[in-house]
Amino acid sequence: MLTLIKVIYLFLPAYCANMAPVFASSLKLPFGQPISIKYFGEHKTWRGFITGFFAALLVLYIQKYFKIDNISLLDYDQISIWLYAFVFGIGALTGDLVKSFFKRWFNKKPGVAWFPFDQVDFIVGAIIFLYPLYQIDLKTLLILLIITPILHIIANIIGYFLGLKSVWW
Repeated sequence: MLTLIKVIYLFLPAYCANMAPVFASSLKLPFGQPISIKYFGEHKTWRGFITGFFAALLVLYIQKYFKIDNISLLDYDQISIWLYAFVFGIGALTGDLVKSFFKRWFNKKPGVAWFPFDQVDFIVGAIIFLYPLYQIDLKTLLILLIITPILHIIANIIGYFLGLKSVWW
């Protein structure tokens, strides 16, 4: 159980970065222009990338300020919070962007569920971006690939009932 908590804590910046664009969209923050409708669809915006980065940054600052040594896999005093915000935030959203590209390529309609890719795209992106700085082991990878779809579905259901998402998936 402690290992599960450590893994979730490590990737909390990526989880929050992935959720940030939904909140930013509902708040009508600026930079809502699509990155490329043709390649990624109209819902992938610059605003999403910007808020994803800052969400990861905020989580990392909180993790650094409230040191919880027994569950931290990173030494927050020794890392660049800005670099890790980029890794987790932009990495997560790039994973989502790559999935959106393939979703368009395979002619999937916007908003249509595409399991399991909709649930793990962002975490795969974060893992790839994190790799040069911190290599996760196989056990951590398996935990992430099992728990992330479950957490993603739960977060989407909550977002749907809060009126932040138009679909529950």
